[in-house]
Amino acid sequence: MNKKLYVGGLSYSTTQDVLKEGFSKAGTVESAIVITDKMSGRSKGFGFVEFATEDDAQKAIEMFNGNDFDGRKVTVSEARPMEERPRRNFDRGERGFGRDE
Repeated sequence: MNKKLYVGGLSYSTTQDVLKEGFSKAGTVESAIVITDKMSGRSKGFGFVEFATEDDAQKAIEMFNGNDFDGRKVTVSEARPMEERPRRNFDRGERGFGRDE
């Protein structure tokens, strides 16, 4: 069973390849993704790494949490399920956009 980890505090220059290669020292990495801003394409400083086994994921937490990775001290923990968030609708004048004030 795959186990997904959250990795926070990443350097803005960390790529998905660097993330996958680095975390593969703990075990078999199924996937690695660095979350980026949709508009600028710049890293948001966090990502997710999915391991093939629970044991590999636990080893990665022990190896990397609170330690240096690509020049930054990172936080590594089990990823929580994504929470449902209401959709933002900017074209209806919310938050001051498009309104005569």
